[in-house]
Amino acid sequence: MTTVSTPSPPWLNPDSTPASDSASTCPSHHRDRGDDAESLDSFSSMTLNSEEFNLNPNPNLNIQTHTTSPSATTPPPSLLHLSFNQDHACFAVGTDRGFLILNCDPFREIFRRDFDRGVAVVEMLFRCNILALVGGGPDPQYPPNKVMIWDDHQGRCIGELSFRSDVRSVRLRRDRIVVVLEQKIFVYNFVDLKLMHQIETFANPKGLCAVSQGAGSMVLVCPGLQKGQVRIEHYASKRTKFVMAHDSRIACFALTQDGSLLATASSKGTLVRIFNTVDGTLRQEVRRGADRAEIYSLAFSSNAEWLAVSSDKGTVHVFGLKVNSGVKDTPTRIASNVTRPTSPSSSLSLFKGVLPKYFSSEWSVAQFRLVEGTQYIVAFGHQKNTVVILGMDGSFYRCQFDPVNGGEMSQLEYHNCLKPPSVF
Repeated sequence: MTTVSTPSPPWLNPDSTPASDSASTCPSHHRDRGDDAESLDSFSSMTLNSEEFNLNPNPNLNIQTHTTSPSATTPPPSLLHLSFNQDHACFAVGTDRGFLILNCDPFREIFRRDFDRGVAVVEMLFRCNILALVGGGPDPQYPPNKVMIWDDHQGRCIGELSFRSDVRSVRLRRDRIVVVLEQKIFVYNFVDLKLMHQIETFANPKGLCAVSQGAGSMVLVCPGLQKGQVRIEHYASKRTKFVMAHDSRIACFALTQDGSLLATASSKGTLVRIFNTVDGTLRQEVRRGADRAEIYSLAFSSNAEWLAVSSDKGTVHVFGLKVNSGVKDTPTRIASNVTRPTSPSSSLSLFKGVLPKYFSSEWSVAQFRLVEGTQYIVAFGHQKNTVVILGMDGSFYRCQFDPVNGGEMSQLEYHNCLKPPSVF
């Protein structure tokens, strides 16, 4: 596993020749039906200075630097955005004054860029110098309908993508930029910002979208065209798979790094389902709880052995997964889950027809209690059996769970990422 102090290797630019007309050069096999007539429906303009565009590891991500040095008496900014980078080694914070990049382990601020205006989306690309920014808040730094490509080596934007409606989220790979609007998703080639694919979706105000980060071809997951449906795009095989994951609206989903497994949760927030992305089959179902909850975040561990879930109930759950054939069930994981009885003589089997599904659900192995009502996102840490939790109140937790005995996680550290760096 790559350590947090080691930057990602440089990505070699495979094509430095910009395209003059992205719509006219899109491969037909990557277009939805009717795209030719609507290719510019939401997309209006784009620019990129290709001569200045280089994707390299950012040396600033290994040293602490600041555009400004706020004093300890300066009131903290208002937080607008939180997101992990692709390997969960770092995270980005968007505020009403700019953005910050912080390291998870050890926790420290790496750098900040203060604009005195708001940034509502900050999408990192591993630890390199290129980020995607979208303005937001009461006084946005950039229009909320534009994605700005920020080169931190130069300290300025080197490209932009403009749309006719607000941008909900952005996802980055080394070869693609994915922009999510309320009801459309656009996929661009990273080098020249050429439009490669566009997808229509069900209403998606949260900007739900996930892309694989493995070395192979991209797998993209987004809402389908009806409630409870997810769409899985396999770009290598040029196949599209629709899965009716839930009866109610999709609230959250997550992919494994290689894109082979998909975890989904609905607006009910009681169950999380894990699907095989190739054939759409349901591989496992786990239960967060009995009461309705808003699921904020889902995250797989790097080896797909564990799944973490955060919700508005204030508890982060870690579930043991059995869908990875390379991972064997431990006695504790089997004991931690109330499994379906297999013996006809079992006392529970006598009531199998009348007992609710609740009693045969698989429950979490480990839990960590937080302040109820605050929005948290979660990821697995680089140290074994650790979880990193970020709160929209500026909180940072790093916890450890016991994979054998389960139960309550132990808190390893806590910080407030919105405090001035002088008080870290």
